[in-house]
Amino acid sequence: METVVSGIRSTGNLHLGNYFGALKNFVKMQYENRCFFFIADYHALTTHPTSANIKNSAKQVIIEYLAAGLDPETATLYFQSDVPEVLELYLFLNMNAYLGELERCTSFKDKVRQQPDNVNAGLLTYPTLMAADILIHKAHKVPVGKDQEQHLEMTRLFAARFNRMYKVDYFTEPQAYNFGENLIKIPGLDGSLKMGKSEGNAIYLIDSPEAIRKKVMKAKTDTGPTQANQEKSQEIQNLFTIMQQVSKPETLHFFEAAYADCSIRY
Repeated sequence: METVVSGIRSTGNLHLGNYFGALKNFVKMQYENRCFFFIADYHALTTHPTSANIKNSAKQVIIEYLAAGLDPETATLYFQSDVPEVLELYLFLNMNAYLGELERCTSFKDKVRQQPDNVNAGLLTYPTLMAADILIHKAHKVPVGKDQEQHLEMTRLFAARFNRMYKVDYFTEPQAYNFGENLIKIPGLDGSLKMGKSEGNAIYLIDSPEAIRKKVMKAKTDTGPTQANQEKSQEIQNLFTIMQQVSKPETLHFFEAAYADCSIRY
């Protein structure tokens, strides 16, 4: 049985993108692999340096993990900060990571642009902490999105470098877990291609029906189709993509038909 590791930062509640893009698959994975799912509360400090709300957010995320169907009797669920060995390995890996390769990391460059007043060392060494999270379990597979692929490549680099430097065969080189056709990307309500916590374009798992209704009513749209079978704009396609995941097939079919004959309005 292969070992799988994945974590999520405790910077807020989980949204539909988290559920359909990851959690739903995690529920299936736990019965086929030896799974470790953790709450990355240390990682959260790189963008939320004060600990206010991180503890409560971490608890909320674990509650949502359980509500989504993760079974603590089958998979291991834990808080990153409860495993001090993670930080110990993080220190050792930092000694074997080079400044240039960390500075070239795409996610670091993005964060520097996004938060120029908080370019901390934690952002720079984010890949080594992620590597510690993975390598401490000698993971074989890691579910990652496109924005994390470079970090996984660096994890393999650090593992190989450690083994070579100390002449051991200790760490495995983890590979990406491929969801194949099960990989679902949920777009945002603002017309963007990705639903996110910080973008303000998300529907959260804890949102009430009324809150969801208000968010959908405010979603970015256009004036409606003017020609039969007209191609959908990105904003409208986003709403149909979300509808496809959360609605019954007959509901989706009804609105697809209304769009095709130009009777739909927003």
